[in-house]
Amino acid sequence: MKKKSKRYRVIFRRKKEGRTNYKKRLNILLSNRLRLVVRKSLKNIQANIVDYDSKGDKIILSAHSRELEKFGWRFNKGNVPSAYLTGLLLGEKAKKQSLTGLVMDIGLTASVKGSRIYAVLAGVLDSGLKVAHSPEILPSKDRIAGKHINEFASKLKGKESFEKQFKGYIKNDIDPLAITKYFEDIKSKIIGGEHEREK
Repeated sequence: MKKKSKRYRVIFRRKKEGRTNYKKRLNILLSNRLRLVVRKSLKNIQANIVDYDSKGDKIILSAHSRELEKFGWRFNKGNVPSAYLTGLLLGEKAKKQSLTGLVMDIGLTASVKGSRIYAVLAGVLDSGLKVAHSPEILPSKDRIAGKHINEFASKLKGKESFEKQFKGYIKNDIDPLAITKYFEDIKSKIIGGEHEREK
């Protein structure tokens, strides 16, 4: 009786490291569309439009929350309003290159309703680009505009915890109560292409 040979199946390195879900990736690639890839850290947000290539993915366009400084954004660059503005900026860039339909690719990031990743998506959608999605996953308009930050700051105003919570803002002479005003101002500048005129 012949012995059955034991075959060892080599696991892809990125799968082994928990960095890529190949089954999910294949489903996205089968759509044959450019991908909206969002990556986040505590302090920043990056959004890319990526095309598949057999030798490695190609980044067609990119927007980073640090770019918001060009428009006068002085608040945290890793929060929901910053995520939305980064998505809006990417969308405006994409329109200039006539890019339209995209598919969302959040990688291994957990899908959480109203999260920063979907704030980026909301910004991209508001620029006029089409991305398949369920409307209920997007953050509310108030949250996108930073109203929750404004309300939180209002509750703490005059208390010792206010200075502790917004220490960085106060140090840089930034009023957290003005975030919604700043947000609308920066949004208008991005849509108006102010950064293009400054080049």
